[in-house]
Amino acid sequence: MSCLPHTFVARYSILFPSRRCLATAAEPAKSTPSPPPPPASTSKDPTINRIVDDISGLTLLQAADLVTLLKSRLNIQEIAMPAAAPVAAAPVAAAEEPEAEKPKEKTVFNVKLESFDAGSKPKVIREVKALVPNLTLIDAKKFVESLPKVLKENLPKEEAEKLKATFEALGSVVTLD
Repeated sequence: MSCLPHTFVARYSILFPSRRCLATAAEPAKSTPSPPPPPASTSKDPTINRIVDDISGLTLLQAADLVTLLKSRLNIQEIAMPAAAPVAAAPVAAAEEPEAEKPKEKTVFNVKLESFDAGSKPKVIREVKALVPNLTLIDAKKFVESLPKVLKENLPKEEAEKLKATFEALGSVVTLD
């Protein structure tokens, strides 16, 4: 075991403290002898060979428990695999084409301040300062002078339109991305 990294040895000792821990239930008696396993390729490392032998001796339920335990201990998350769809007939596919062309309506927007009327600059600066709580008056002035800039990100449609209307009333040009 001296050739293995310390973290692997520590994880292995936590996951597999002894061979008895893996066998949680007694194997049921088999009426027919199972065929011999195919010849396995062997590793140069005896520890790896022992792990493979231990895992190969597990029942299906024990193997499923092992997978679940490893996923939780190693923080491995499930990835949803796309399900295979059955092949549709050509007329059905032609009927679904117009629906596929419709773009989905956006629900989340970024509000971007593009420009403003020179006479309304102080009002725009005050509104930006009020909108961003940690912004000082000097920072708000620098923000307004370095347009175009995003005012707020990931806003729902209603809030984004309300913010756009507020700035447009002050004489600003605002876009929703």
